[in-house]
Amino acid sequence: MRQGFSIILISLLVVIGVADVNAQVKTTIDPCRVGHQAPATGFWTWAANAHVQVYVRFADFDPGHLPYLLTALQNWNSASEQTGSGVKFEYQGNTVQQRSCENCLTIMRGRVFDKTTRHATELRAYSAKGNQIITFASIIVDPVLTNPKALLNALVHELGHNLGLLDCYTCKRKSTVMNQFEAVNVSNDMEKPTSCDIAQVREAYKELKMLVRASPSGRESMPVDEGEEPVDDDTPIVIPPTANRSTGGSTTLRPAHVPNN
Repeated sequence: MRQGFSIILISLLVVIGVADVNAQVKTTIDPCRVGHQAPATGFWTWAANAHVQVYVRFADFDPGHLPYLLTALQNWNSASEQTGSGVKFEYQGNTVQQRSCENCLTIMRGRVFDKTTRHATELRAYSAKGNQIITFASIIVDPVLTNPKALLNALVHELGHNLGLLDCYTCKRKSTVMNQFEAVNVSNDMEKPTSCDIAQVREAYKELKMLVRASPSGRESMPVDEGEEPVDDDTPIVIPPTANRSTGGSTTLRPAHVPNN
């Protein structure tokens, strides 16, 4: 009788042990699922290992805003090795106009917000070769965005677009810097890329080694992840009339979306 009891007890412990292992594995499987904790990828990217020269149009911003803009650059730079992109954003100082030099990024203000789209920022990118590799770009910040912390959040979000990340409005709150903003001038407390953002940029640059995509030219260029729930990204693509399609493509991304109140 005692022997039978021992066998049952051992069997019970084995079952419990297996259940515990399975439970542990379940909690760690796919922690960065696209559309849930992680944004999809597939848009603009700077070339791998690019040293992006960043200029700010000082006249557009309050002096107290500059440290927040620089913090956004520094926080992505700190993740550069982890992402495998090798991209570094190097602050160069003031500019009076948008820079169109190779590997140049200009941060400036402009009217992009309206009651219909409710986007407070835009990424405008140009590719000399007509592919996804950015030659030069600008981040446009609407004058309506004045809260310093919200400005930092928006810049971190925009720089994610610079590294191939799409918006993810279905993602769990604070799982990615590519989340939707709740309201204009309200900080979302997302000051640096999350582990899922870093993982997705790493995937974007792995893919870049194998395939360089054509310039995004419309909503049909947005990738659909089979087997996943639809990725909510209402970013419109605009081809400016002045874009020279024979030598490259220029498109406008409108991220940093704020829902209607």
